[in-house]
Amino acid sequence: MLSLIQILLLILDIVWFIILAHVIMSWLINFQVLNLHQQLVAQIWYGLNRILEPIYGPIRRVLPNMGGLDLTPLVVLIGVYALRIVLINNMVNFV
Repeated sequence: MLSLIQILLLILDIVWFIILAHVIMSWLINFQVLNLHQQLVAQIWYGLNRILEPIYGPIRRVLPNMGGLDLTPLVVLIGVYALRIVLINNMVNFV
């Protein structure tokens, strides 16, 4: 059972990394450091969007519209971190 918790923690770490990459890339695109007309940049951007939209979609429906500010990644990062804390604190029960 400990192995299952470690695998879940690994998955949460990967999700954390993907969300951070998506946020940083969105900043770079908005500040015109990266250009979506470049094929590699566009492929990575659309790939990250397709991976994260099933996670972001339900949360965007619940959050109020904040104009141009999207707090969805922040909410997801807090949720991932909270799940990580719960798993780590309950790991002792499965040893």
